[in-house]
Amino acid sequence: MDAPREIRLPVAGLTRLTTLDLPERLAAVVFLQGCPLACGYCHNPQMLASRRGEAAEWAAVRDFLEARRGLLEGVVFSGGEPVMHRDLPAAVDEARALGFAVGLHTSGAYPARLAALLPALDWVGLDVKGEASRVEAIVGRPGIAPRLARSLEVMLESDVAFECRTTLHGRDFTLADAERLALTLAERGVRHYTLQLARHDQCLDPRYAAPVPGGLTRADLGALVERLAPRFETLVLRG
Repeated sequence: MDAPREIRLPVAGLTRLTTLDLPERLAAVVFLQGCPLACGYCHNPQMLASRRGEAAEWAAVRDFLEARRGLLEGVVFSGGEPVMHRDLPAAVDEARALGFAVGLHTSGAYPARLAALLPALDWVGLDVKGEASRVEAIVGRPGIAPRLARSLEVMLESDVAFECRTTLHGRDFTLADAERLALTLAERGVRHYTLQLARHDQCLDPRYAAPVPGGLTRADLGALVERLAPRFETLVLRG
């Protein structure tokens, strides 16, 4: 019998315990290196460049998960963009075989791969970067808007629990923009939505580190969340 193929994932980091990244479960988060997008506000630019993982990287994570059986309830694959890595499904299967619920954070850049992975997932956090007319400018990737839109359709058509999340920076959004996007998502059938203020440190584009005069404030967004809360089952502001 052939030996099992080694799983190669470029592991960029591991959060050993979180109560925030997989709803209602204690989880670990595995961060994978590489992302096809170039959002100006990205505060982990060192994670954008992709690389081939070594077998020892996932093996170390698997050993950690084995040691936490009965203590942790789930594992979340995040990034970067985890779906870009072809060995992700095999790692998901191994995590499930260990008894863990599995979550995924994704930008939606690979809708076909996302759809294929859904039967093995318990929850998805889907980034919605902006409205279709402006999303390519926000993510710095011409031509990708149809793929991002398709990933939202994939999630809306599925039975897998998910939330949408949007990071808001004053260079990309006005308050009216944020409200319009939220209302659009509510009308499409999104029931769980999280808004988060972009950080201004360590941004991929240095222009995003500077304050935006008259830009978004937490107070304004808090009022927006209060006003729009009846449109969703959950609407949360973070950051």
